[in-house]
Amino acid sequence: MKQGTKILTLDNGYHLWTNTQGEGKIHLLALHGGPGGTHEYWEDTAKQLKKQGLDVQVHMYDQLGSWYSDTPDWDDPAVAKNIETYEYFVDEVEEVRQKLGLDNFYLIGQSWGGALVQMYAAKYGDHLKGAIISSMVDRIGDYTDHLAQIREKALTPDELAYMKKCEAENNYDNDRYQELVGKLNDQFVDRKKPAAIAHLTETMSVPLYNAFQGDNEFVITGKLKDWNFTDHLKDIKVPTLVTFGEHETMPMETGKRMAEMIPNAKFVSTPEGGHHHMIDNAPVYYDHLATFIREVENGTFNK
Repeated sequence: MKQGTKILTLDNGYHLWTNTQGEGKIHLLALHGGPGGTHEYWEDTAKQLKKQGLDVQVHMYDQLGSWYSDTPDWDDPAVAKNIETYEYFVDEVEEVRQKLGLDNFYLIGQSWGGALVQMYAAKYGDHLKGAIISSMVDRIGDYTDHLAQIREKALTPDELAYMKKCEAENNYDNDRYQELVGKLNDQFVDRKKPAAIAHLTETMSVPLYNAFQGDNEFVITGKLKDWNFTDHLKDIKVPTLVTFGEHETMPMETGKRMAEMIPNAKFVSTPEGGHHHMIDNAPVYYDHLATFIREVENGTFNK
């Protein structure tokens, strides 16, 4: 498949920005987080896997509503009803797969993208060779419990009390609260901030992010507060890698449990990595990913 950018027209008339990097017969489709984030931390994935000795074609795209793809009218009630759903975004992955002509491929997703990987693998797993769940729990309660623990450790009692007061009052838009969010982000989400993915303006689709997550990574007030996929982990039949950073918002114990519950899975972690551990410690992250792909390809995964 030719490298570069391709604009897909979905059956619903919206357009998605997609990009392909790398060469080879192995195909990896990468899903970003948010929801409402962008593809950008996957931009060098083909190069990183090449460093590990693997030729992989990496396909990435911005989901509907995200920066380079079409933005629906979020004020339209029909948009909220038809698009702001888990089902829409899982089926969007399948439509992208079809329109890019992929089959027998690997699917990787980080955070929200990791939720999509779980749901896609359970529903459309016949098209997958392997799945990679990066930094995403199967039930949001584990995440919120872990957030409470890391906030207690990372913040002073006064700072924590202030954050809780603002959240109780739904008062997120003040400088001190956002400074505290930034303090937590620096330790657990974006431990490294490469200039290559920095922007002069906000690229997050705030309405979409708010609808599912909330104001920030440390409060869950949107639809994701009810996320629970535990009972369906057994339906993920393909070889699966579960990968978490050792210093991130998602609890590693949950990742280990998920790997035990998914029929054919393995858990790995990235030292010094936060929520974006593919950036924080790329050599280790991509060594894990390359090892997984290589073992699936030669039939030795989990043997």
